[in-house]
Amino acid sequence: MTPSDKRTTHFGYQEVPVDEKASRVADVFHSVAARYDVMNDLMSFGIHRVWKRLTIERAGVRPGHSVLDIAGGTGDLTLKFSRLVGPRGRVVLADINESMLRVGRDKLLDRGVGGNVEYVQANAETLPFPDNSFDCITIAFGLRNVTDKDAALRSMARVLKPGGRLLVLEFSKPNNALLSQAYDQYSFRLLPRMGELVAGDGDSYRYLTESIRMHPDQDTLKGMMEDAGLERVEYTDLTGGIVALHRGIKL
Repeated sequence: MTPSDKRTTHFGYQEVPVDEKASRVADVFHSVAARYDVMNDLMSFGIHRVWKRLTIERAGVRPGHSVLDIAGGTGDLTLKFSRLVGPRGRVVLADINESMLRVGRDKLLDRGVGGNVEYVQANAETLPFPDNSFDCITIAFGLRNVTDKDAALRSMARVLKPGGRLLVLEFSKPNNALLSQAYDQYSFRLLPRMGELVAGDGDSYRYLTESIRMHPDQDTLKGMMEDAGLERVEYTDLTGGIVALHRGIKL
């Protein structure tokens, strides 16, 4: 066994070998893909739509732009970007998980989205695109599931065009002690039960709750984006810091 074989990382609160995390995360999303949109609405009381709307507004996407939606899942952001970039633009919906990508593709086709959207199964740590390819990259509620977040951020910075923007929408750390306590009660007591009743999988939603707690806080993620080569990195707390929207620019 080589030293690299012994490295571990977190899968929720568990420590697992680095080379096992991706497959474990894949199993989670294979399990929840079919009910993902329904659970998003239930878990967030629909507020995730407001968070995503703000992401779209901050993205600054215009007709003719090229956009990469990483961990795009069921295509909420891709749908909006497709309309913004128009027929001369391009949107790539990328996800490492085949089941999520299939659900997203079927949903967008049902809604009449066609010629300016591509679907790519890809690992965020090693994006299969040339340098300087995209005007804007988004990753919404996906970074916390990536094994090597620093490698993923470097990969995103590489494929951004100079002047391009990276937006990271992710669960973060509440900035109020009482809100944090209430959020913990809701997350650990109700979410797994809700996942069991609606999606038939309480364990996957227990993992998702734990993965949120293991994700870097707002300032740590800001520093990671700067280390990846992004400039003018800033973040906005949403819903009391339960979610944060980070934005950085490649100069």
